[in-house]
Amino acid sequence: MLLADRRLRTVLPIVVAVAAIGVGYALSVSLSGYVVYLAISMVTATISILGLGIVTGSAGIIALCQLTFGAIGAWVVTFLNKNETPGGFVVWLIAGAVVAALAGVLIGLPALRLRGVNLAVVTLGFAAAFDVLLVQTQFPGQKDGLSVERPDMFSNDREYFFFAVIVLVVCAVGVFLLQRSRVGSSWKAVAFSERGTAAVGQSVRMAKLSAFAVSAALGGVSGGLLAGQVGIPYASSFTPIQSLALYILAIMSGAYLIDMAIFGGILWVLVPELLKRWGVPQDWGFVVFGILGIQALTGGSNLGEVIRGAIRKRGKQRRAAAIAAAAEASAEAGTTALDVFAVPEAAEPVPADAAPVLEVRALGVQFGSLKANDDVSLSVKPRSIMGLIGPNGAGKSTFVDAVSGFLPQHTGTVLLDGEDITRLSPVARARRGLRRTFQQDRVPPQLSVEAYVRFVARKRLDHDELADALAFLGCPPPEEQLANVDVGTRRLIEVAAAVLSGPRVLILDEPAAGLSHEEHLQFGHRLTRIPSRFDTAIVIIEHDLDLVRSVCTELTVLDFGKVLAQGSTREVLDDPAVVAAYMGDAEKTA
Repeated sequence: MLLADRRLRTVLPIVVAVAAIGVGYALSVSLSGYVVYLAISMVTATISILGLGIVTGSAGIIALCQLTFGAIGAWVVTFLNKNETPGGFVVWLIAGAVVAALAGVLIGLPALRLRGVNLAVVTLGFAAAFDVLLVQTQFPGQKDGLSVERPDMFSNDREYFFFAVIVLVVCAVGVFLLQRSRVGSSWKAVAFSERGTAAVGQSVRMAKLSAFAVSAALGGVSGGLLAGQVGIPYASSFTPIQSLALYILAIMSGAYLIDMAIFGGILWVLVPELLKRWGVPQDWGFVVFGILGIQALTGGSNLGEVIRGAIRKRGKQRRAAAIAAAAEASAEAGTTALDVFAVPEAAEPVPADAAPVLEVRALGVQFGSLKANDDVSLSVKPRSIMGLIGPNGAGKSTFVDAVSGFLPQHTGTVLLDGEDITRLSPVARARRGLRRTFQQDRVPPQLSVEAYVRFVARKRLDHDELADALAFLGCPPPEEQLANVDVGTRRLIEVAAAVLSGPRVLILDEPAAGLSHEEHLQFGHRLTRIPSRFDTAIVIIEHDLDLVRSVCTELTVLDFGKVLAQGSTREVLDDPAVVAAYMGDAEKTA
């Protein structure tokens, strides 16, 4: 059944795209002229909302200038139309999208440093400034009454509506493919945690700029279509207040979902039209959108999430039954995930004199007068598991942040496979093979388990290999949505994803937090198989001494930022100084 669901997810988008074009054609020949004109407006609004769904819904960036990108696209189309540029309307439309995307990158640059209200002010200020410029200069050909020439095959409104539907389908398919790609995963990851995104080797800068570029390009397509619809566009169609209303509508409808973006486009046209028929000024539509947006923001979920949640609840029951059946069949066959990972092991044992895969020399981190790390040195052997323990406030998290590149202001040297990586960024270190997990949840809930693991691994993975790795660590199947998974299990998925990236060194910061004691021990048993199976060395920070004893061959103990003891696990745990510092004097006396 799971395989059938996977095939269905592959074929379904194609079927939906073809069906949408068919429905568009049917509507173009059956609707009245006025309704067809409104339908074109709905399509252009939907494309613009799709763009907002990327930058705001997926990447979590506040952008209040979407219609400004539409104005840029419309300006390019009217300029090329006035100058009778070869290629026709389709080429002009693409050119408008490209120019809008470039503008999106320029506006996106402040997003690399600003967040929240500050970024909202910047984007709204850009919209207001461009609006003033547009009012003063007007669109090319506007003074001469020069109308934009539509494609020859789609000259009247009915034919142009069908053309607009085709453009919408192409944009929707493009967004769908991007959302399922590594680029789309980076948008959702950066919205949830920038540190978590950088730690898996994904550039936060590129994730944000690509979101702005694609969103702006869709805005440019929307504006270009509008220019073809009205013939002579005016600045009044691209005002900042309309951009603000469109943003609220995107938030309310959950526009990162393609079907909800279409729903938002329908509301964009339907609400003002209903107000018009009821004799209410259409500007009151902004008030309606504002109320709906407030409800979405204060209620904690948008309409799209509510609808999708109801659908997923039914699908989750079917998947649970399929997973249970697969587990029962596996048990009857006498195989387990541990059997799957029992082979192949690393062919050659590690020589006793092998060079350390990770070496930290005299690391020091200071915050004012506080020395969080003071002359900390350690070396990690290939395919070993080293424990890093110590009481709260000992400097363990600071050490990990410095080694992984998140605290660049430190003294000392960090070597990976003998190469100095001290000055490299977290992204560069992750790509060289130094991976880490976090104490806090850094797994974006918008992704599926499979999408997240593939994003973190940064390489092609066979579906069966991926499923086996998840089962090995006690994780849900690849098809499960992370939003349906508890925090403790998401920590295990984070570990599985990091392991499948094939790192040279993997630093696990309390990876079993949120698990029961029994689950701790099961996790530890599986953890001991990872170094030989994946040729990976592990550094684990953990407070559960049973887990430490069962998995670690060596220990380093920190206390007040200094190394208190180093050596084999048994020797270190029997050290009286370690017992006093880590377990307390009462334990030492006992």
